Amino acid sequence: MITAPAPAAPHWVQVALSVLGILGGGTGLAAIATVIVQRGKFKADAADTLTEAALTLVQPLQTRITQLEGEAFSARSELGTLREQVNQLQFVVRVLTRTLDRWRAAIRAPDATLRKVRATVAESDRIPEMDR
Repeated sequence: MITAPAPAAPHWVQVALSVLGILGGGTGLAAIATVIVQRGKFKADAADTLTEAALTLVQPLQTRITQLEGEAFSARSELGTLREQVNQLQFVVRVLTRTLDRWRAAIRAPDATLRKVRATVAESDRIPEMDR
């Protein structure tokens, strides 16, 4: 008798059947079912872990940002005060420069005398600061 060769199953079917056979009855299938069922819980646990890690990193940064904002406010306030002082000093320098120019002109005048120079200096003392 001549028998016809049995049709060969595709390779992937053979592999799948082998895997199912190896996993055998309940133990392997139960493990796969457990992993599939608890997959959502694993994701939730991972999300909780990531959230805790993020909060641990963010909290010190928020504290430092608050400190830096306070320091920036102080620096701006101090800068405003210093600018005001610089403006006042610039005004004083302009006044003193004008006074010095008047005195220099009085000293270098062709008809300069000690009496005229003293009169110019005395006059400078009488001029209110805002007019200088």
